[in-house]
Amino acid sequence: MRAVPSIIHLDMDAFFAAVEQASKPSLRGKPVIVGGLGGRGVVSTASYEARKFGVHSAMPMAQARRLCPNAAFLTGRFDAYRANSEIVMGLLRERSPLVEPLSLDEAFVDLEAGPYGPALAGATTPAEGAQLVLALAEDLRADIVQHTGLTASVGVAGSKLMAKIASERAKPDGLVLIEPGSERSVLAPMPVRALPGIGPATEQALRRAGLTTVADLAEAGFAELVGLLGKAHGAGVFQMAIGWDERPVVPDRDAKSVSVEDTFEVDLADRDRILREIEQLAVRCVRRLRAAGRSGRTVVLKVRRFDFSTLTRSETLRGPTDDEGVITATARRLAMQVDVTGGVRLLGVGVAQLADYTQEDLFAQLEREERESGAAAVAEEALAEAVPAEPAARRWWPGQDVTHREFGPGWVQGSGVGRVTVRFETPYSGVGRVRTFAVGDEELEASGALPLRLPAG
Repeated sequence: MRAVPSIIHLDMDAFFAAVEQASKPSLRGKPVIVGGLGGRGVVSTASYEARKFGVHSAMPMAQARRLCPNAAFLTGRFDAYRANSEIVMGLLRERSPLVEPLSLDEAFVDLEAGPYGPALAGATTPAEGAQLVLALAEDLRADIVQHTGLTASVGVAGSKLMAKIASERAKPDGLVLIEPGSERSVLAPMPVRALPGIGPATEQALRRAGLTTVADLAEAGFAELVGLLGKAHGAGVFQMAIGWDERPVVPDRDAKSVSVEDTFEVDLADRDRILREIEQLAVRCVRRLRAAGRSGRTVVLKVRRFDFSTLTRSETLRGPTDDEGVITATARRLAMQVDVTGGVRLLGVGVAQLADYTQEDLFAQLEREERESGAAAVAEEALAEAVPAEPAARRWWPGQDVTHREFGPGWVQGSGVGRVTVRFETPYSGVGRVRTFAVGDEELEASGALPLRLPAG
């Protein structure tokens, strides 16, 4: 445990919704809800204006609409979120090489390992060191606003556990320091759910034993908690309850798997349709795998059925691969083992046992050649009977970035009955005008997200 509170936990405020508000002047100060907009969609992030109505992340979107019907409901724009996350993480790495990202909008930073480490080590008193850390944290928050226009909550402490708790106290747009040595007094009155790793099931087990606060856990002692929760979990909970946490900030959290999944608005009961969806998921999974420069040995299929029961099936290959054909074929084989009677509401495909290399696989090569030769035969047959296809209907999603040849950049407010409504504004403009077009208007096209701040000059 550190005498100087040199660990920072940064958490961007309502990140996805805040990016949308910064991008769209007409939504600033108004409730914004980002997530899946289908009948089974869930809330990913709600702005603080929407949270006042009781909306929170992971809530079913249908419930969010009932609680806050006048909010702007938008689909996610992950390219925009990722671009702004990279800016924030870059600012963190200017402070220290030890940055541990937990997600796009959250990270730990060890300031002792950075350029200010010698100054912290040379502090004559803990109070002097704490003041230096507070000044660094305030500079960081100001830099984030300058480069993105977004706000962040920052916790400062001598351990990761307490820094995380401090950032929760700082929300929104604040800075809180927990002085080393005060951990137990800070934790004592908190409910047990305030500790990381204590979920509803663990809370129930502790409540049945009469343990409802962190002080109760500390008083119960090591032996009682191990008896209630098992050796590993019980020991971890006891250490947290007494404020003991020596976990280092680890900059490279190695992913154990890569996966993608989709939830469907209507249960899928047709096996051919299910197999087509699995093929598309496998393609997306391989794309992520290759983007990470990885390969994997184990292919995993996840199926959530109509009754919410969830099944997983897996198959381990002879060596790690990133071959799209092999992974797709394996996922299809796994799907044939699952009873889909009654319908499927969610499908997922993943690859585990990751490696940094791809093992040459003769069978993958043969399978690919067979697939290509079969595809060529089908193409020749289809060519003889080819009929011009009708162009696919264009789909527009609320929040999507678009550009019109005459009116310039804007975003989709909504679409339906053959029309699409667009508000033409940018992060640097005032509130823009709204215009309506036919969904097939050739002068309107999808575009990329604009940066939240214009480059200097």
